[in-house]
Amino acid sequence: MSQNTSVTVIGLGPMGRAMVRAFLAAGTAVTVWNRSRGRVDEMAALGATAADSAAAALAANEVAVLSLTDYPAMYDVLGPATAALAGRTIVNLSSDSPENTRRGGAWVRGHGAEFLSGGVMSAGDDIAHPASYIFYGGPAEVFERHRELLRPLSPPEYLGPDDGVAQLFYQALLVTFHPWLLAFDQALAVIERSGHDIDRFLPYAQRSAGAYPAFMADSVAAAKAGAGYDESMYRMMIAGARHIIDASADAGVDAALSRASLAWWQRGSAASKAAGRPVSVLELMRGS
Repeated sequence: MSQNTSVTVIGLGPMGRAMVRAFLAAGTAVTVWNRSRGRVDEMAALGATAADSAAAALAANEVAVLSLTDYPAMYDVLGPATAALAGRTIVNLSSDSPENTRRGGAWVRGHGAEFLSGGVMSAGDDIAHPASYIFYGGPAEVFERHRELLRPLSPPEYLGPDDGVAQLFYQALLVTFHPWLLAFDQALAVIERSGHDIDRFLPYAQRSAGAYPAFMADSVAAAKAGAGYDESMYRMMIAGARHIIDASADAGVDAALSRASLAWWQRGSAASKAAGRPVSVLELMRGS
């Protein structure tokens, strides 16, 4: 297990700054670098040590945590500092595709460093939120060596040696989050444009969300069993989507998201009729 009590953080956007604050609160010495100097000074005022370059930031500690926009940004930042990578461990918590992450891991190791990837599941940049955690992928021995050093960032969830697995799980969860966020905005717009109070609507929306885990479990069971919706279920979902579209239109609200849902239900129904058996939307999405 690592005895490190210091770490480097490169990339000081909202998430990177939250990470610096979490490390400092845990008593970890932090060296920081960012392409914009103002954010470096902001973190230095909290007790972090400012580095003058990415190379100096890497040289300061064995472990460097990256919080960047994507993996191309890693090449931009670390490319001029590859001589400083040897013997270091790069923990890249930036978002990207699983395959881009795997290529990034190979690039880092090609310059003599060890590599872990991560996907930060948090409520925005609130990494102290009780629901926050971080997926990690990469060699188990590297993860175990640095587990305690990384713990202040959020509870760690190690998924396995594949460099891409953390981003796979992270992006899969964002698949559900993005349309949900858009759908909730549509719901708020329908309530508001109909002359009602969204504060009154909120507790009902929160109560309804309590049923989502049961729907998720049912969906996983159906996926494992190869089960699809029967025609009566498709008829109900198609009718429901049309009612949502009509309610949105009545309120003058854009229902493009609901029209996309309707199209999927209609495709599933048509595929089931053509196949003479229930065909799930999941089956259509995965190209079975």
